[in-house]
Amino acid sequence: MTILQKRWMSLAVGLLVAAAALPAQAGVFPQCPTRDPAPGSPVVYGSWFSDVNGDGMLRASDGEILNPVSPEQVCVHLAAGDGFTNMADGREQYIFGFVNATGFNAPAMNEPWDAVMMGYMEKAQFPAPTLTFREGDEVYLSLTNVGMINRPDLFDPHSVHWHGFPNASAIFDGVPDASIIINMGSTLTYYYQVVEAGTFMYHCHVEATEHMQMGMLGNLYVSPAQDGTTFGPFNKFAYNDGDGSTGYDVAYPLQIASFDPVFHEKHIGVQPLPFADMDDKYPMLNGRGYPDTVNPALALPYEHGSSSPIPALISATAGQKILLRVSSLSTTSFHTLTVQGIPMQVIGKGSRKLGLPGDASQYYTTNSITLGGGQSMDVLLDTTGVQPGTYFLYTTNLDHLANEADDFGGMMTEIRIQ
Repeated sequence: MTILQKRWMSLAVGLLVAAAALPAQAGVFPQCPTRDPAPGSPVVYGSWFSDVNGDGMLRASDGEILNPVSPEQVCVHLAAGDGFTNMADGREQYIFGFVNATGFNAPAMNEPWDAVMMGYMEKAQFPAPTLTFREGDEVYLSLTNVGMINRPDLFDPHSVHWHGFPNASAIFDGVPDASIIINMGSTLTYYYQVVEAGTFMYHCHVEATEHMQMGMLGNLYVSPAQDGTTFGPFNKFAYNDGDGSTGYDVAYPLQIASFDPVFHEKHIGVQPLPFADMDDKYPMLNGRGYPDTVNPALALPYEHGSSSPIPALISATAGQKILLRVSSLSTTSFHTLTVQGIPMQVIGKGSRKLGLPGDASQYYTTNSITLGGGQSMDVLLDTTGVQPGTYFLYTTNLDHLANEADDFGGMMTEIRIQ
């Protein structure tokens, strides 16, 4: 039997198991509360809400939520399940992952939210959709577990853990021993009052080593309240610095992660998982190994229920400042990243500005940064005086400059200065 035939057989069996496992009156109900809808009118998510600008979020300030409970209200709906992705050498890998289901609507169906279960099975994405919030946002983030259709023997719960975020209540932290986790066919709405700017990350915290290795990882960052004010030439900032010292022209999130192909293939083969022997052979930035990191055709196009593009190619005009929001969710290694020819100034670590507002004395200039799993750094690249051309950002872990057996790949991308 071919791999394709096995996948189709697994899919058919999975659909039957999933249908049998769901209650007769199953429903998926993400929450995006509103004030005083029309009396007697049923509030159906998708008819009262519309993602008009295609950013994968519903924002009250964009007029996308009818009668919001707060002018800072933001609603997001993620689905969690399984799927497949390709490595830079063409090798297919089985994954778990998230996909953006915000604004999904199936008005022709009697139970429109049942369609989420069917519509987002086998749609997992790696990397997960990038989540971007603003300081002061009141976020309702709903997660629906659509199941692992290619592993119908599994009924794993999932969660969203916003790594490093100061939750007011542990119930929304996504850690199984202190909060709610979401079983197949169920939805939980997390609530966050976003009180701090910075570079964060998110991942599933259920059976964390397995689910993170399988791809349930995403970029997440919060822009500061200072954005929109003017300090010198800048009106965008990494933090509320009080002096414009974290100002930038263009910004890029870069997330470090890597896959062990043996682990993924044993998973889809329903074999014991080699946790102790985990050895990542596909190092990546934003879910891609070089040269895929600079291939614009591989940026995910926005479609209903997908994420916006997550580029790993960095570009700027000479003289601009580039903010790199770097995070690592590697489950196996520390990684060092370097840029040759452009100075790197570290202005933040662990979702915190270095130093108090108005104090830039703790910033430092370097030619490399090192991150372990769960760490983040904010780095400014000042291209003033830098000659136009192509520069490389890459790991100094030399064994991670390959796509398994293919050299000249892995954890590397280009910085193109025009």
